[in-house]
Amino acid sequence: MSDTTLGEFLRACREAVTPADVGLPGGGRRRTPGLRRSELATLAGISVEYLTRLEQGRDRHPSVPVLAALADALRLSAGERLHLLHHFKAADGAGRLVGPCQGPPAQSVRPTVRALLDRLEPAPALVVNRLGDVLAYTSGYERLAGPIGLLDRRPPNLVRYVFADPRARAAYPEWDRVADERLAGLKPGVSREDPHVEHLVNELALAVGAPFTDRLTTPPGPSARTGLERLAHPEAGELRLAYETLGLSGDDSQLLIAYLPADDATAARLDRLTGRRPGALRAVTG
Repeated sequence: MSDTTLGEFLRACREAVTPADVGLPGGGRRRTPGLRRSELATLAGISVEYLTRLEQGRDRHPSVPVLAALADALRLSAGERLHLLHHFKAADGAGRLVGPCQGPPAQSVRPTVRALLDRLEPAPALVVNRLGDVLAYTSGYERLAGPIGLLDRRPPNLVRYVFADPRARAAYPEWDRVADERLAGLKPGVSREDPHVEHLVNELALAVGAPFTDRLTTPPGPSARTGLERLAHPEAGELRLAYETLGLSGDDSQLLIAYLPADDATAARLDRLTGRRPGALRAVTG
């Protein structure tokens, strides 16, 4: 891939956006119908000189916040943001996305943990690593998460699904709260400069933009280990799920998350969803 590919992509996007598209007046003669460099630079909060260097391939190492600001200013679609991420990784060799660090997050669970999941059936339960990758789950969780698309990608990831999959906003009636809670689990890794967390953060910053990056700037709060989650399930209807999060022993930073129905209506719907006899999952009270 040539040195100018990233710059060529940025220039093509700039020239495809009209001033009216971004709320600017379109007066004056223009050599192309798109934005002037000065207009895009102002919208993105960078200098015209720096934008020129990027487009001409004289600077191949822009920061992720700069590219995210350009993507927001250009009103890039989700697909265009993924193209931008691809060009960025190719231009940069992906070297700055993952560097020397603590070990990579585990991608498997111990046999004893898997046996524990088996004992939790028919309750929805899963094990995640420090990135939010879903490593193992019960059949009850598969019936819960499969129809909303959470398990479509390999490996499934709780954070990526909430922010990057448009189905998540329909699945979670309280999407903003769920998004904050998912991101809270990543922020300790950001503060520790964990490059594997940084890789995922950079990916989502470019792919999603402001709905993700705006939350990154807020002070990190405690990650919720217990609470209530509402889910609009396409087959079972609205579910109110109480959850508990348990840390597993070892150095892998794995968490086990178990869900139980928070009311009788949810208990009955989960029983039908999992094909179990009525009363297999009792509602949590108190």
